[in-house]
Amino acid sequence: MNDSSAPDVLRVGHVPGVTLTKWRTRWAERLTAGLEVVDVAEGDARRVLDEGEADLCFARLPLDRDGLHAIPLYEEVMVAWVSKEHPIAAFDQITTADLADETVLTDVDQVAIDRVNAGAVLLVPMSVARGASRRDLVHRPVTDARPAQMMLAWRQDNDHPLIEEFIGIVRGRTANSSRTRRERDARSPKQRDNTQSKGKQKSGPPPGRRARSRSRRTR
Repeated sequence: MNDSSAPDVLRVGHVPGVTLTKWRTRWAERLTAGLEVVDVAEGDARRVLDEGEADLCFARLPLDRDGLHAIPLYEEVMVAWVSKEHPIAAFDQITTADLADETVLTDVDQVAIDRVNAGAVLLVPMSVARGASRRDLVHRPVTDARPAQMMLAWRQDNDHPLIEEFIGIVRGRTANSSRTRRERDARSPKQRDNTQSKGKQKSGPPPGRRARSRSRRTR
């Protein structure tokens, strides 16, 4: 068994176009546990979860969600990714009607890129086209194309203690609200009792104030 299976390491997979820099930075600021990032091919998200290669995975729909928890995160604009010499490159944006007579591909691999250079069109989320940094290609928004939905998914039977911490970071919880479970559990029962007692003392006005109020009512 390798180190990545240890409970103090969380493995997060992501399909092409997903940038984890912000979340990795926040994770490092708040937790001492390791965060292992796993590159996942577009159609492999379900497999890496089923086979335990990742504890969570950023994946786009369609995704077989049977037996999974899946949180919708954001939608992505679809673009036509073409060579600089393609007629579509002359426009700022297009519609699906403009693709009627084109050879449209959706799977991004080297074969597809070669076909794009030969005149085909790749219909992909904008983040995929931007992330590839191909100087020989350009992308144009397809204004009426259905957006791509990004999800964060994990298996329902995966009880890894750090999953909730990562979800909290992705959802934008503050450092105070996303303390690790270990830190919360590390507090002694006496500390928890003191915290609860302070909370009870703060609720309601001081006894003296209530007494004066009763006194005024009896006059």
